[in-house]
Amino acid sequence: MANSGGAGAATTAANMNAVRETMDVLLEISRILNTGLDMETLSICVRLCEQGINPEALSSVIKELRKATEALKGQGLPMLPRLFSNSWAQVILLS
Repeated sequence: MANSGGAGAATTAANMNAVRETMDVLLEISRILNTGLDMETLSICVRLCEQGINPEALSSVIKELRKATEALKGQGLPMLPRLFSNSWAQVILLS
């Protein structure tokens, strides 16, 4: 029984490594496709898809948010960069 705790920790560590490697691969694919997504945003998108959000719908929302951001930037709103600097995907989660 003393080994079961160690085995559980090893399994957890292996799972975490697998998740990190998967996210690294997804980030590289994202960069190759020039999506403009950073690791945090990509991770949020993956979690949303895992929870059943339609990936095509999510993509459409991302595109619309980017268009809206650019339109607002064109109007010279000073607080816009701070509003969207962390992650535009947080807007999705809050709405």
